[in-house]
Amino acid sequence: MFFDLAGQTAIVTGAAQGIGEGIAARLARAGARVAVADRNTAAAEAAADRLGGIGAQAFSVSVDVASPSSIEAMVEQVLAKTGRIDILVNNAGIAGKAAPVWDQSDEDWQSVIDINLTGVFQCCRAVIGHMRDRDYGRIVNIASVAGKDGNPNMSAYSASKAGVIALTKSLGKEVAENNICVNAVTPAVIRTPILEQLTPEQVDYMTSKIPRRRTGKIEEVAAVVHFLASPDCSFVTGQTYDVSGGRSTY
Repeated sequence: MFFDLAGQTAIVTGAAQGIGEGIAARLARAGARVAVADRNTAAAEAAADRLGGIGAQAFSVSVDVASPSSIEAMVEQVLAKTGRIDILVNNAGIAGKAAPVWDQSDEDWQSVIDINLTGVFQCCRAVIGHMRDRDYGRIVNIASVAGKDGNPNMSAYSASKAGVIALTKSLGKEVAENNICVNAVTPAVIRTPILEQLTPEQVDYMTSKIPRRRTGKIEEVAAVVHFLASPDCSFVTGQTYDVSGGRSTY
């Protein structure tokens, strides 16, 4: 089987719903044991139960990616349960307040940066020692085409995702000799519950930029993540993969 993940352990943050749950399901179907990590404990448990219903190996773990101590506790719990972490998918994120820069408060800005960028950094830092010791690992960071193009009225979100792309490239170079591949996926607008945080005008603006003239599907993102999380991704690192329906041109 191509992209076989049998025997591996994967952590997917923000996996209680949407893109995260879709990624968790895809990795589980490929044989991985998946830690469904989310700050909504009840929703994470429900998602893990749904995966169990399709015969997948999954368990829930509570995490707030804005809290370093919570991240450390998550990693310790996964290692205690499975003894290994092969894959980390940093998917947890928020859209933030929809408003121009002059109507954004310090708190509006910081809350997005804390979750979308600093949280990714801290999750990577929490697992990278274990991966280096084992001389193997796959990290996939979910960024956004907004990090390349910049979406109006989403300055914090766009900046945070640009930071994730740069972090991915830097970390990928740092651990390239440790058989650890670090890559980013940059979706365009995907039909998920996060769109409920945006105005219809924002969604229409983003969709109008997509040559395919539609929103993306969760399964289309999960398919790309699956490759990047697999052993087959052995000479691909520090890269950014668009799932944008042709929106991005670089």
